[in-house]
Amino acid sequence: MLDLSGETVLVTGASGNIGGAIAARLAEAGASVIAHYHRNESAARALVERLGAGEVMQADLADESAVDAMFTAIRPSLIVNNAAAQPVAGLGDMTFADWRAMMSANLDSAFLVTQRAALAWIVDGTAGAVVNIGSIEGLDPAAGHGHYATSKAGLAMLTRAAALEFGSAGIRINCVSPGLIDREGLARDWPDGVARWHDRVPLGRIGSAIDVADAVLFLLSPAARWISGANLVVDGGMSAQSKW
Repeated sequence: MLDLSGETVLVTGASGNIGGAIAARLAEAGASVIAHYHRNESAARALVERLGAGEVMQADLADESAVDAMFTAIRPSLIVNNAAAQPVAGLGDMTFADWRAMMSANLDSAFLVTQRAALAWIVDGTAGAVVNIGSIEGLDPAAGHGHYATSKAGLAMLTRAAALEFGSAGIRINCVSPGLIDREGLARDWPDGVARWHDRVPLGRIGSAIDVADAVLFLLSPAARWISGANLVVDGGMSAQSKW
């Protein structure tokens, strides 16, 4: 089993489906989990209660002063930048405020958290690790998701840039980009879409949050000690298909 004993991991957006699964998997591997939330305190506290250990941390990650205050209060050795937004809007319909809100939630927040964590690790002389949660839409956008896809493409490039700049300090930065991930009510709310995905994915199913969590665990573990700047696509092979 991949072991994270002695590590403290900050999981942003831990109150959600994927974030909760990541937090649980990392806790099973021995890490002490800090479950971040922005608004859904009850879900974050319920998660920590299920884990039987850990703590919760509230912050608006798009607020620079809030991120600074968070890193004054905590000193995680590992980071998972999972917090994100995914509203649907056509590029011709959205306002500039809509566009900026998406970049703020999905890209600015990851930059702030990664930068503050890396600078703290450099001061402390420790070699931490970050995993950003991207999306296959950072590779292939879907209609109505232009701002989301752009933010995730930017996150993949932030991963590479940060790996390049902070690598000399022993800090590793990687990305996990999931395909469609199942959640409660998805098949009920979108039956035709789920059926299409089952037919299109080479491995014959949509993903689960645990599929993402296992990839994150690997990249944070010592088993990935010489991996940095990578974007691990977790999509059942869908992005490998020919576009012709």
